[in-house]
Amino acid sequence: MKKEKRLYPIALASTALVLFLILISSTALASTVQSTLPTGTYAYIANPTSNNVSVIDTATNTVTARVEVGQFPHGVAVAPDGKKVYVANSNSSNVSVIDTATNKVTATVGVGQFPYGVAVTPDGKKVYVANSNSSNVSVIDTATNKVTATVGVGQFPYGVAVTPDGKKVYVANYGSNNIFVIDITTNTVTAMVNVGKWPFGVAVAPDGKKVYVANSNSNNISVIDTAANTVTATVDVGQFPFGVAITPDGTKVYVANFGSNNVSVIDAATKNVTAVVNVGQFPFGVAVTPDGTKVYVANFGSNNVSVIDIATNNLTATVDVGSFHIAFGKFIGTLPVTDIVIEPVLPVANFSSNVSKGYAPLSVQFTDLSKNATKWNWNFGDGTNSTQRNPMHTYSTDGNYTVTITVSNVNGTAAKSSYIAVSNGANAPVAAFSASPISGNVSLNVSFTDKSTGSPSSWKWYFGDGTNSTDQNPVHTYSKAGLYAVSVTANNAGGSGSVTKSSYITVSNGVNSPVAAFSASTTSGNAPLNVSFTDKSTGSPSSWKWYFGDGTNSTDQNPAHAYSKAGRYTLSLTANNAGGSSTETMFGYIVVK
Repeated sequence: MKKEKRLYPIALASTALVLFLILISSTALASTVQSTLPTGTYAYIANPTSNNVSVIDTATNTVTARVEVGQFPHGVAVAPDGKKVYVANSNSSNVSVIDTATNKVTATVGVGQFPYGVAVTPDGKKVYVANSNSSNVSVIDTATNKVTATVGVGQFPYGVAVTPDGKKVYVANYGSNNIFVIDITTNTVTAMVNVGKWPFGVAVAPDGKKVYVANSNSNNISVIDTAANTVTATVDVGQFPFGVAITPDGTKVYVANFGSNNVSVIDAATKNVTAVVNVGQFPFGVAVTPDGTKVYVANFGSNNVSVIDIATNNLTATVDVGSFHIAFGKFIGTLPVTDIVIEPVLPVANFSSNVSKGYAPLSVQFTDLSKNATKWNWNFGDGTNSTQRNPMHTYSTDGNYTVTITVSNVNGTAAKSSYIAVSNGANAPVAAFSASPISGNVSLNVSFTDKSTGSPSSWKWYFGDGTNSTDQNPVHTYSKAGLYAVSVTANNAGGSGSVTKSSYITVSNGVNSPVAAFSASTTSGNAPLNVSFTDKSTGSPSSWKWYFGDGTNSTDQNPAHAYSKAGRYTLSLTANNAGGSSTETMFGYIVVK
């Protein structure tokens, strides 16, 4: 008998993490004021292999904290008031409750087997948790942190989402290829909707009229009419779509395609894909900021989060987080509002110029570096001034000039001065150069050719590897692999000119990265199950890192591992050599009964 092989993912849908961008404006001139403001906007990313949650400040796109939780955390949901975060720990069969003020776990609630998806009702009173191996949904009372009901659903429930009116819950059943609809008032299943193969992510439109379901093995999105609970459209997307999110105005749907390493953008009105945005490896989850300007994509394989500008569908930032991290559903959250004291923000004056001396006529580009300024006034020292922020000014006669910038805001003013020295004489050269070749293997000999104008009399080259030369046309050997920036400064009696070419020289080590692959002596059996794993990677790897799916790992090439508990375990192997690394992941590969 030929068996069907399914890929069971590590992560499940998390819920309501809402991005709240803070804009503070002050009208006080000198006194301290007290105001009520949000404390910040954060994203909570579950790291299954390290059993913690990374906290990302979305204002700076940096990780500010890591919170230890249960084993193999997956789904994450932030309470509507922003005071609590609920984390579904699949291997611990429980939910961790995090206090956002302290980033500490304050409670742990036992639920069903292998909880993945988690969602909070709009009133914050109930939490719904999809228990994959129990084929049911746990209902938690947030006031007592107790399970008050258990609702039977389809096979292997993963994604879970609550309607905006708080009346219904939609659960994606990966194993039975359908969506169950739960009435929140009675906690009973009121409808079942057949969709595509292996549904994962589920998201409800802001007006509550449509539900979008990511069918991972059908490579498409099912669109459900919530009034009739029927599929009204199917939209083809990339390979293995997992996460799905909708813009606040309901006009666009973003889909994370795990197998294509990209995000599909769907026009909700026409139900057509209008754009495809390349992101990191194995994108798992996707979320839209509440202001509808950005999309955050969690890349499982490249251990980072991609940030997409919705207006242009361009990638604008990448945030490094934990290894093999998960973010599934609406994973951006608004923290609670608190009373804080705001001191008046005074301006701080500062500026720079591209040159500080030269020959007349001397054109100087001034750049404002001030902080907290709303107005600018420049005095160039020659009887002229400007109110532009970054003015260009030309000095036509020689002399020493005092340049002063005065900046202000509603709270006060500040000033800073510097000096420009102008002489009569020759013009400074304009630096330029070329090189050949600009790429190759280690021990790469590169010939550099000076192409500066203005008759320079001396040169200073910087090759990007800590070495330099004063030759006009030097030859340099690069002994290590890397990307190198090259710059030259050309000088004459009139001054100097510089030019830098970033990542200009590419040097490779000549070694290709391996391609990870493996097999197992057996993939199913009763506990305790002993499994021998065999490395089948190509490309001569020199080191290995195995993750057995139960919180343990190994660096042996061909390890043996014993599974002591029943469950479905995902295997991952990362093979490394001097040329790089490669990862092979098999979801639900080992089944222990």
